[in-house]
Amino acid sequence: MVDTPVSKRDWRERLLAGRRAVPAEVRAAEAKLLTAGAVAAARDAAGPVCCYLPVGGEPGSLELLDTLRDAGHRVLLPVVPAERGPLDWAPYGGAGALADGPYRLREPTTPRLGPSAVAGAGLVLLPALAVDHLGVRLGRGAGWYDRTLPLAAPGTRLVAVVRDEELVPRLPAEPHDAPMTGVLTPHGGLRNLPLVAH
Repeated sequence: MVDTPVSKRDWRERLLAGRRAVPAEVRAAEAKLLTAGAVAAARDAAGPVCCYLPVGGEPGSLELLDTLRDAGHRVLLPVVPAERGPLDWAPYGGAGALADGPYRLREPTTPRLGPSAVAGAGLVLLPALAVDHLGVRLGRGAGWYDRTLPLAAPGTRLVAVVRDEELVPRLPAEPHDAPMTGVLTPHGGLRNLPLVAH
């Protein structure tokens, strides 16, 4: 990559600009591929699947959530709390059980389960702007997942969901960044992290 960004801010600006340039038909095709990949990733999940409802240009779709639920998985979605802290969680009850939340996010209207619900997850599918070959995830910078992921049980699969070109060789890392154990991309499917060169 020419002129590789150095700071997280530079990375975010470049990645968000790239997402804005993706045509709607490409986004829709990638969402279908991600749905199939998410179902495959969740096949052996021993517990609920923590997921997210895509906003803006984030990869994924409502169909992904419906398909996971139709496959028999209990799907939990994040709820941004009123005060700074870890994310709360609530069961996904379908498109009709969503309401407007803070930060222009949609969230479930089902009962809240508390931040500790992530500890029972068999799989956590996380939104990300990018992830690198070592498992460093770049989010939007609000820190919600940085405060949430330490509550996940040891050994829980933490999978960043990104577009194929958002899996990059190296991102800037900080001590509080929870390492991802996998990455899900539309064309690459699910891959374990860190990626080891052969």
